[in-house]
Formats: sequence, C-alpha cells, structure tokens
Amino acid sequence: MRRYARSTAILAAGTALALTLAGCGSDSGSGGGTSAGADTSAAAATSHTAAADGTTSSGDTSEAAPGTSTAGGSESSAGTSAPSGGTVTLTISTNGISGGKNAQEADWITNWVIPEFTKAEAAKGVTVQVSYQSSGVDDEKYKAKLALDLKAGSGPDVFSIDGIWVGEFAQAGYIKPLEDVVGADYQSWDGLKQINEAVQGNATFDGKLYGLPTGTDGRVLYYNKKLFQQAGLPADWHPASWDDIFAAADKLKSIDGVTPLQMNAGTAMGEATTMQGILPLLAGTGAQIYTDGKWLGNTQQLRDVLSFYDKAYNTDQVGDPDLQLDAKGRDESFAEFAAGKIGILAESDYFWRSVVNPKDGVAPMKDRNDTVGYTLIPAQKAGAGIRGQDFVSMSGGAVYTLNPNSKNAKASWDLMTFMLSPEAIEARLGDQAQITSRDDVNKTVLANDPMLTFVATKVLPLTAYRPGLAEYPEVSMLLQQATADVVSGTSVDDAAASYQEALEKLVGADKVTSG
Repeated sequence: MRRYARSTAILAAGTALALTLAGCGSDSGSGGGTSAGADTSAAAATSHTAAADGTTSSGDTSEAAPGTSTAGGSESSAGTSAPSGGTVTLTISTNGISGGKNAQEADWITNWVIPEFTKAEAAKGVTVQVSYQSSGVDDEKYKAKLALDLKAGSGPDVFSIDGIWVGEFAQAGYIKPLEDVVGADYQSWDGLKQINEAVQGNATFDGKLYGLPTGTDGRVLYYNKKLFQQAGLPADWHPASWDDIFAAADKLKSIDGVTPLQMNAGTAMGEATTMQGILPLLAGTGAQIYTDGKWLGNTQQLRDVLSFYDKAYNTDQVGDPDLQLDAKGRDESFAEFAAGKIGILAESDYFWRSVVNPKDGVAPMKDRNDTVGYTLIPAQKAGAGIRGQDFVSMSGGAVYTLNPNSKNAKASWDLMTFMLSPEAIEARLGDQAQITSRDDVNKTVLANDPMLTFVATKVLPLTAYRPGLAEYPEVSMLLQQATADVVSGTSVDDAAASYQEALEKLVGADKVTSG
C-alpha cells in the first residue's frame, strides 16, 4: 500500500466543490438533481406541452398532437382556473429534456405519462390537458427558476426537486405539507404503504410529508472476496462494529500492493466524503448532522468519526491518503477496486450498477458477481446507531411535490400519484434494474439482481437522509475539511475545534450543539 507524505494541500483541494450527483454516487430518482453551490442565476425554462385533444396550454397557441410536445417557453399554469368547457389544465416540470439531461424521464413524461393519464382521466369522465415544462439545465439554474416562479405564486402544478431541497423550500413557503395541499385524504393513497417510512424521510421536513420520493439508493461496504480469501478472511463477511472493519483491514495489510480500506475523505472527494463516509459513520454513533433545529458541532460523536479517519489513515495506515488528495481520487479508487487493489470500499449501489457493472460500467469487472461482496455498514458497536440500530446507511434521491398555489390541487395529486403507480414506474425504467421508492415495484424490477434487492430490503429500512436546508452544502464542506485536517496530520481535537469555530460563524453559535 502506498503511503506518501501529506501536506495541507488536501485542505485547499476542491474547497469550491459543492454537492454533485457524482459526489453523492446516485443517479436514482429523477429530475431535481443534487447539486448546490453552482451557478445560481435563473434560466428560462423551455415549456413542452401535450394534450389529448391536440391543443396546448400555458399560453402556447401552437398545436400538438396527442402525446407529443412542442417548445414554447411560456409560463406555467399553476393557479389557472379550468376552462369554460370543464377541462382541467395541469403542468409538470422536471430538470430534464429529450435528447439531453435526464432524457429518459423527459421522454417518459411526454410519451407515456401524459397520454396514459389523459386516457385514465377520460375513462372517469374527466377531461385533462397536461403540459410538460422541460429544462435540462444546471441543477442550480433549475432550482432558482423554480423558486422564483413559486415565490411569485406561479410555477408548475407537479414538479421534481432533490430531496435535499425539501426543507429549504418548505421554510421559504414554496411548498407545503401534503395534508395542507390535498387534505388528510392523501393518507388513503394505497401506494403510501409501499414507501418505507425511512424512505419517506427524503420528502419529510419537521415531521410532515411534503411530497413523494421517486427513487432512492443506499450505502454499503463492498469488499473483494478474492483478497479476503488471500488474507484468511471469510467470503461471507458481516462486520458488526468498527473494530471488525479495522480487524479485517489489518489482515489485508499482509497483501502487497493492496489498500485495505477506502473511506472517502477530504475536500477533493466533495460530497462523496460526506455521504459515503462522514454521515454513515456519524449515524453509527447515534447522531445525525442536524437534529431539533441545531447542527452537530464538536461533540463526542463527531470526534469519534474523526478518530475513525485518524485510525485509518494515520495510526493503522490501512487507507491511502493520496487518493483523498487527488482531484480524481474517487475515480481512481473505482479503478483500483476493479483491478483488485482495494480490499474494502464504502459506496452506494451506484458503484454496483454503473461502475463495476460487467456490461457497461466505467470500471467493469467481468467477475463482479463472483468477486464483489457487499454488507451492511455497522454502527460503532451493536445498538449504537441512530434509532438504536446495529447497522446504518445514508440515501438520496428526488421527490415529486405539489404547488400549493395550484387551483387544481386534487387533480395535481391524482397526476402525481399516477406517476408513482407501479405501471408508471415500470414504464419509466423499461428493462433497467434500479431501486425505486416502492417496495412492491422493487420486488419486480430487482428480482434478478440480488445486490439491489439487498439494498431495497435490508438497507432502506434503516437508512437516513441529509437535512434539506440551505446551509447544508456549506456544512458538508466544513465536515469534508475536518477529515482533510485529520488525514493530513492534524489532531482530532484540533480538527474538531476548527470545525466548531467555522460552523458557528456559518450558522450562529446558538444553532450548534457541542460538548
């Protein structure tokens, strides 16, 4: 295993990085994206419309055939009363566009959701006209445009946002709890019981549900079974504590040229450090980064997490600090794992689906199914995790939600739940195996993939989500910086104290816990 002298360059590398989809390691869900801190200038959204009767809405007077779309650039229809003929006008918006970003979702909405929903409503005697506002821009531009529209009392009736935006939008009054928009009847939707309570957390703020998760993911520990066999470790490995992880890593040190453990650290890894490393470890101490209106500061739980990094990269030297420094360190860790050079790696199911996938992965492993093992991330010790759990994880994903200004709230709810029906989700996925928010759909679409089934059935029930607050991206960067400090040789106590000081400057001392 390589071990190079560290410098404080780790501290500066990538400090301008914000949350990115690649950093989270998730392409699950849809639409909203996961970035923050990028260019926040508003961008005019392109409006695509489709209606069953060949007309269009939202001020676009061009004609469109059923199930097709036309570029318009018009404002949305939220707050628009039904036309005199009784037609209900609705608008959907996501950050996708045919032939571009999130094209699969954009095409699905235009070619399947709109015509199928229109037919379903017609069968009930309801005439609807649904338009799709596509975008396909930087996530922050999509977010800014959406926020401006909602603030002005306009905006789409149904729209997609990243789960990490839920709290921010809720605090601004841009979205409201489902019970306020559609009434308590939302609880009678039969699909709700198919969305695990932990997964509902991605659309929840202050204990209230603001939308419906569209898809999600989960973090696990991957390990190389062949390397484990060489080191005298079991092929069926299930660590029950942090000590078990380090015990296995110590045995892997006996294999020349192998990095025993890769736990993302530093600022160059960006959000991958936070989501694959810090937050799961923190959950394993029984803490979360934001609880009861306060951000976690210099507490014993944070120091325990930083001590994990200190042990991995300094005391036991079972990790490679050089990977944490390199701007492409995460990609390099993927390549090294695929080449049999890393023993244990903390990552999301994205790694299984899109990185080491033997067919089209970025670092394909032909023997993936036989060589790559996966297991739950253990708490610091049995029962020490959040909610008293023995194992923990973190997840992300997009959320569909409703415009509280819509004049057609009930129809908007019907459209959103239609989009999350089993038939609709399966139509969106096609022949892809990807974790959805619904347990019943997962049983079908993941039937031939034991790893994704493992995440859906074993990981999601115990997962947690990041706080959807405006301050989170900067808090995340402070956490990344703290791990960078430790990896570069700063003591745990000093790194934690520096984090506390910076956090208090960011959010205010009265909003930080310590001790």
